[in-house]
Amino acid sequence: MKLPFIKKPYHLKDYKFSLVILVLALSCLGVLVIGSANRPYQSRQILGLVLGIIVMVVVSLIDYIWIMNFYWILYFLSVFMLAIVLVPGIGEVVNGARRWINLGFTNFQPSEMAKILLIIFFAKFIMQHEEDLSDKKTILKAVVLIAIPLALIYKEPNLSTTIATTALFCVLMYAGGLSYKFIGTVLLIVIPLAIVALSIVVQPDQKLLDDYQQKRILAWLEPEKYASDDAYQQNNSVMAIGSGQLTGKGLNNNTTTSVKNGNFILEPQTDFIFAIVGEELGFVGCCIVIALLLLIVIQCILIGIRSQTMGGRIICCGVGSLIGIQTFINIAVATQLFPTTGIPLPFVSYGLTSLISLYIGIGLVLNVGLQPKKYQ
Repeated sequence: MKLPFIKKPYHLKDYKFSLVILVLALSCLGVLVIGSANRPYQSRQILGLVLGIIVMVVVSLIDYIWIMNFYWILYFLSVFMLAIVLVPGIGEVVNGARRWINLGFTNFQPSEMAKILLIIFFAKFIMQHEEDLSDKKTILKAVVLIAIPLALIYKEPNLSTTIATTALFCVLMYAGGLSYKFIGTVLLIVIPLAIVALSIVVQPDQKLLDDYQQKRILAWLEPEKYASDDAYQQNNSVMAIGSGQLTGKGLNNNTTTSVKNGNFILEPQTDFIFAIVGEELGFVGCCIVIALLLLIVIQCILIGIRSQTMGGRIICCGVGSLIGIQTFINIAVATQLFPTTGIPLPFVSYGLTSLISLYIGIGLVLNVGLQPKKYQ
């Protein structure tokens, strides 16, 4: 019996084992670093890795074209998840943010899964509007559709994921063939507005950002002034990375001056995991992590280029861009290039929702790779 969600024929030679190897290598490195940063989280990350691999293999065998047929269901599912997490009693508040749903055995973060679902949705949306993507009505429709989940993510509040998802949307529209004339017009408007907004948010009594968000920007602009407060973690992160020198102090080191042992960074296994990589694995370890992430992004793009459908190209571009955007933001925060904001380093930071969501994305990319041409 032919299953509608499995496209035939699949050939083993088309399965991108090189991408799988890169992802597994980075994930295993992440497990080691998490264990060194905070041992109790290591076993849970291993569980997430095993589940992620299983989900990746299953998704890689399901026809992505068939999955895209449910794009409206996936869109409303993402909106529903993002909305329900804001309901008191359902969404769990951690450090002043309501971003998680307690499932008993773990916390589920809807915004991480929503990013993958939105990639699938806009892959189908752009595929349907391939000929009129630069039309004003199509652009307005796309903006309204992305604005709803963005507003819900921002409400949590989760500014970093809002920015990352916005950047992801822009990349998807660009990859779909949005006209350069429109892109240029938007940049001429957005860049001056961004400069004006930045000048406003650093003023006293501003209303655009919450107080803690404003303090993070001020601490980024004047780290010496806020050295013992909001700039504390970033300053320690930079020192930790520098202290690792060429080869680092080694995993699981017991030096009291270590950024993890001295509690110089809160939750080192998540947002500031790159500081642990720099301190314990040194410059070499940092280069290995960045190189693996870069190769994964390149592999996703190359698989997308070979796809014969616009939907396949957008999915691969979206997953690759998501990994690249999150990598850039996470490392930029750890090295004090960006204000402090929480976003995981793909496949390295602790977080079951993030890890499994990314493995679903990789599974989709692998299925695109299994279909080098469109089968009728």
